[in-house]
Amino acid sequence: MKQENVAFLTLGCKVNQYETNAMAQKFKQAGYKVIEYESSDVKNSTKIDIYVINTCTVTNISDRKSRQMLRKVKEHNPNAIIVATGCYAQVAKEVLNDMEEIDLVLGNNEKKDIVQYVEQFKKDHNKISEVKDTFEPKEFCEFGTTTYTEKTRAAIKVQDGCDRFCTYCIIPYARGRVRSRRPEKVIEEIKEISKKGIKEVVITGIHIASYGKDFINDEKLKEYRLIDLLQEINQIEGIKRIRLGSIEPTLITDEFIEKIKNIEKICHHFHLSLQSGCDDTLSRMNRKYTTEEFRQAVQRLRNTYKDVILTTDIIVGFPGETEEEFEKTTKFLEEIKFYKMHIFPYSQRKGTKAAEMPKQVDGNIKEKRAKELIEMSNKNQLEYNKQYCGTEVEVLIEEKQKDIYKGHTANYILVKVKNTNEKELENKIKNVKIEEAEEENLIGIIY
Repeated sequence: MKQENVAFLTLGCKVNQYETNAMAQKFKQAGYKVIEYESSDVKNSTKIDIYVINTCTVTNISDRKSRQMLRKVKEHNPNAIIVATGCYAQVAKEVLNDMEEIDLVLGNNEKKDIVQYVEQFKKDHNKISEVKDTFEPKEFCEFGTTTYTEKTRAAIKVQDGCDRFCTYCIIPYARGRVRSRRPEKVIEEIKEISKKGIKEVVITGIHIASYGKDFINDEKLKEYRLIDLLQEINQIEGIKRIRLGSIEPTLITDEFIEKIKNIEKICHHFHLSLQSGCDDTLSRMNRKYTTEEFRQAVQRLRNTYKDVILTTDIIVGFPGETEEEFEKTTKFLEEIKFYKMHIFPYSQRKGTKAAEMPKQVDGNIKEKRAKELIEMSNKNQLEYNKQYCGTEVEVLIEEKQKDIYKGHTANYILVKVKNTNEKELENKIKNVKIEEAEEENLIGIIY
């Protein structure tokens, strides 16, 4: 009996990437061969037996891309079994059920049992659609000790779900309420990956700032929060860097700062999700902080870490955003001066409150505002990078492309390393002398 091949295509966030790896491990354990997805594979009708598309639904563009990829793989692989899972499958079950290209539609909670569902389909060839109510699960869905691993870092999923219900966001409906992974499971997984020589872990989830809030009925863990987990991870031998995924400014309290500054392995890079620099806009978005509270969080971090790098997300053209409101956002961003900003023109998302709000902003206006902020972000990044010329930084080397090694500093600045005779530098931390600065990266030599 021939060994069947499985390929994965993952759209969206690191949580999805983590879960893709977990599903891949399940297939391997069941005797399947996991083939790395490449666009060229799509046209090879004999190579791939099963395609798993782990979908994203954060925007309408994500939805469209998910549908396009599902059709594409079936078109070029008519005999392959096509599985749609992930957030878009969770919220758009009916749409995907009507797509003839798809053989299985599985929600987020069904990912852990994907092999059984595929085996069932192979027996009777009847389309399977299994998407449970995402608000049903009360506890974290444990995949086991499975890590999404790049060459030099591993993303560790510690939490799922979100209770914030921002008016523009569909994710709570795709992921459900906050569920935190038990700390002993997190520590067990990180200890395992440290044995493989991985030096950096990225703590990820849907809303990691909420980690532990659902432990309220557990006498032992009811006071346990993200900072406590980070303190435990800091003690694991072999791990050199702990990086946080996206967090909210409300997490950065004086108490949090007092504790985190003693965690020497924490990376001095924080992605603080802002979305708007105008309080009226933030209120319509149902964000849980004001610009003043955000400003205080930034100040706490900059007072604590002199080399801190701050990045953020901004939505432009949110319903009702006037020129005056956008101007307030612009001035606030000029004041904070992030290292990098990810700019998103607002996209109406069916099923969210914002989609039904009056005063939707014209597309041309959104495009103009986005362009203005992207230019600001690029300028900021280049100015920050120029400050490093002539300095020495520690770089975790991640990969080699031709004669250039690439890696990141602890505060997550990309560095290209040239003219070195050293070999097999991947996954090593090296001192690099910075000679040049470009918009996206630094350039230096190992000394």
